[in-house]
Amino acid sequence: MSGHSKWATIKHQKAAKDKSKAKVFAKVIRQIEVAAREGGGDMESNATLRTMYTKARNASVPNDTIERAIKRGTGDLEGVRYEQMNYEGYAPCGVAMYVEALSDNRNRTGSEVRATFAKYGGAMAEPGSVAWQFDRKGQLLIPKTVSEDELMLAAADAGAEDFEDGGEQWVVTTDPSALMSVRDLLESSGVTVLSFELTMVAAQTVPLTETDDVTKVLKLVDALEDNDDVQNVYANFDIDDKLLEALDA
Repeated sequence: MSGHSKWATIKHQKAAKDKSKAKVFAKVIRQIEVAAREGGGDMESNATLRTMYTKARNASVPNDTIERAIKRGTGDLEGVRYEQMNYEGYAPCGVAMYVEALSDNRNRTGSEVRATFAKYGGAMAEPGSVAWQFDRKGQLLIPKTVSEDELMLAAADAGAEDFEDGGEQWVVTTDPSALMSVRDLLESSGVTVLSFELTMVAAQTVPLTETDDVTKVLKLVDALEDNDDVQNVYANFDIDDKLLEALDA
């Protein structure tokens, strides 16, 4: 079992509290368009598109909206062409951050992301200076109603790489290409999957033990995620259990 990290759980909780359905729709639709453009419109052969489709359906995005997004991605319908871009930087307390964005205007998005880092006490970093601290992985959150022994057997049979204690949930890690097959196999074995995603997992984490430090870092995360062009924000911090409980309260 890996080291104790709650970043996946924190992201899940933040997403559950997001009341802006329109913003969620817009972001996942962009992800579908880019996935279709880069890997084609067939979900059987395009694992990323299949993942984004399931994510969209779980967010209650209508089927016809998804289908139009796929057609825009494959070129069957006209639309804005979104470009994928990544940004690297540091939050307060030396927390490494990796930001993924989809935009039709690279200069605008880059300027806004840089300004957000500066406003909330962070700083942009040179390309490559932060990315090496993260690995692309698939992650699934499993409820603690599943016992550790039960999950260990099910995860191994499904081909998962690892699993760890994420606080309120178990966090199962997979190779990116195996995410959907592991999800399907876990569910077929009777294991409930709360959420799943392609993500960036930090090799090492920075412990945050003071309320002020946690508040500063989360304010930067929230501000970046509030940008319509930003799709995902990854960070390598870890919060003490008691401090996390106090913040939730």
